Amino acid sequence: MLNEKLQQALNDQLNSEFSSAYTYLSLAAYFEDLELNGFAHWMKIQYQEELMHAERVYAFINDRDGRVRLQAIAEPDSEWDSPLDAFKFALEGERALSKKIYAVVNEALAEGDHATHTFMQWFVNEQVEEEAIVRNIVSDMELIIESRDGLFLMDRDLASRRPQGEE
Repeated sequence: MLNEKLQQALNDQLNSEFSSAYTYLSLAAYFEDLELNGFAHWMKIQYQEELMHAERVYAFINDRDGRVRLQAIAEPDSEWDSPLDAFKFALEGERALSKKIYAVVNEALAEGDHATHTFMQWFVNEQVEEEAIVRNIVSDMELIIESRDGLFLMDRDLASRRPQGEE
């Protein structure tokens, strides 16, 4: 059974995952408005992944006889100066999410809750991958910053992304 502190930390994490999903959906809408449909496709898959992460947390809270308490989700940003700025924003969001995950891990360690600590390790590992992927896209975009051809090719490449399990 979860103690009250960890239950709150996990509910906060649940909210963070939903908020991240909402942000990725807003990023998808931004890219659709620019008619960069490959970029939008990539963001929609990321949105779906964040929802799956939220569902994992939701199920874990229930499995540990905790109480899920949904919280309000803030309106996400919806305008960026450029596609590069949008991806830099996504990278900062992933880094912020990592810090929140580490806080839950630290709380689980402090409380001696090995089940929560073990559960959260999946998220720790996932964040390493998520940050690296977005950081690499940002790096690639910085190389082609003034090239419409490069942007076209990146859009086409990002359109080929498949949901986890379908790669």
